[in-house]
Amino acid sequence: MLFSENIKCDYTPKRLAVKLNAKGEQFVLKGHPWVFSNNIVKINASAASGDLAIIFNKNKNKVIGLGLYDAASPIRIKMLHSSTEKAEINQDFFQTKIHLAYKKRESLLKTQTNSYRLLFGENDGFPGMIADVYDTVLVVKLYSEMWLPYLQMLLPLLQNETRAKTVVIRLSRSLSQSNTHQLEDGCVVYGILENEVVKFIEHGVRFSANVIKGHKTGYFLDHRANRKQVGLWSKGKKVLDVFSYAGGFSVHALYNSATEVTSLDISKQALEIALQNGKLNAYTGTHKTLAGDAFQVLRALIKKNTVFDVVVIDPPSFAKQASEIELAKKKYAQLAELGAKLTAKNGLLVLASCSSRIVTQAFFDINSTVLTAQSRNFDMVKKTLHDTDHPVTFPEGAYLKCGYYRFLD
Repeated sequence: MLFSENIKCDYTPKRLAVKLNAKGEQFVLKGHPWVFSNNIVKINASAASGDLAIIFNKNKNKVIGLGLYDAASPIRIKMLHSSTEKAEINQDFFQTKIHLAYKKRESLLKTQTNSYRLLFGENDGFPGMIADVYDTVLVVKLYSEMWLPYLQMLLPLLQNETRAKTVVIRLSRSLSQSNTHQLEDGCVVYGILENEVVKFIEHGVRFSANVIKGHKTGYFLDHRANRKQVGLWSKGKKVLDVFSYAGGFSVHALYNSATEVTSLDISKQALEIALQNGKLNAYTGTHKTLAGDAFQVLRALIKKNTVFDVVVIDPPSFAKQASEIELAKKKYAQLAELGAKLTAKNGLLVLASCSSRIVTQAFFDINSTVLTAQSRNFDMVKKTLHDTDHPVTFPEGAYLKCGYYRFLD
């Protein structure tokens, strides 16, 4: 079976000789995957996205790294190889990286799970690209046009490693609006996609993802371990899943014999998906939904003196840029306080953050300060970070953190 013709790119990447300032050199030598535009001192030719940047030591003219040039980003060079050891950026180079990434996920695939992130951007050596697998469907999402000249080489390697029957391309908003390619967001470039909603299994629990129109690649795989944990602690419990989206935590709770689960999200469409995901599994509890702004709905529930045995609050990122950090911290504090008031005696409050700009310790400190002020005794029973298929290899690559708080009164 052949890949679609529209993955071909007319542009042939050039080789650029690049020199950086002292700060940029230090970043490369330490293995950091980003080189910013203001770190570049000299480039020997006009540069375009996808060109191979060969970075030379400023004083000794020795190669210290290789990366791809990205004309559309302030992170002007995204590193592929940071070392003085010689490397050729070719099919063998990428195949080795892809195989290494797959080997890191093998243990996960032995846990009644057939959905996983194969490539986690920079953390797996593929900056500006992620690749998720849902059963036999591989979804590759591109965030930079620098990868366009390499797709014809990369996609068959990814398909072969995962043994995917279908390959779908998803594009970031900026890339989907670009006229530098023939790709469309959600295009099928290999195989046949009989239904844009693909069913898959996560620790024995059945789910579905819309790989054409869903957020990111169709689903959020990163909380897999936390969803399983919440499910195990939900037996016989009344559960509230805030910012539920497609019902990840809700469905695991139902699967594990929660008596009642309420999914809360601002999107009625997402709540419908949550209900449908629940019905993919056998359960005896009640699945309710609440549509609305989470902060407003939580306050309304508190006014009614409603409490839950398990409360999960997993909001979207509140700080996508530095100017939003302080407001994000206030929102996390508000949610921790609201969550505490909704958690019953001996109940469990689960607080999560996916804001990379809110560092891990700051998030846990916010929760601890707020919960201590509630005059309720509690224990922090568990802290978690990234799951197996979301490895972190540089500080900015970390974003996920989750705390489990058990109230004693």
